Amino acid sequence: MAKCSFTGKKPMAGNRVSHSHRKTRHWQLPNVQSKRVWDEEGGRWVRLRVSTRALRTISKKGLAQAAKDHGFTY
Repeated sequence: MAKCSFTGKKPMAGNRVSHSHRKTRHWQLPNVQSKRVWDEEGGRWVRLRVSTRALRTISKKGLAQAAKDHGFTY
């Protein structure tokens, strides 16, 4: 299953409910992408599986600061 290493987002389970009110199980998957991100401090590429929301945070704050904010070491 897809899980974001920064935010911890993971799939949620729920029910699809038809017009006749029959329920079938259904997964809502987070938008997790595998990306290579440049680490300024280490001077190297780091491969991450992160959600698109975390990617926006990384591009805004930088990899080191975003990792520090989320309590994540890479």
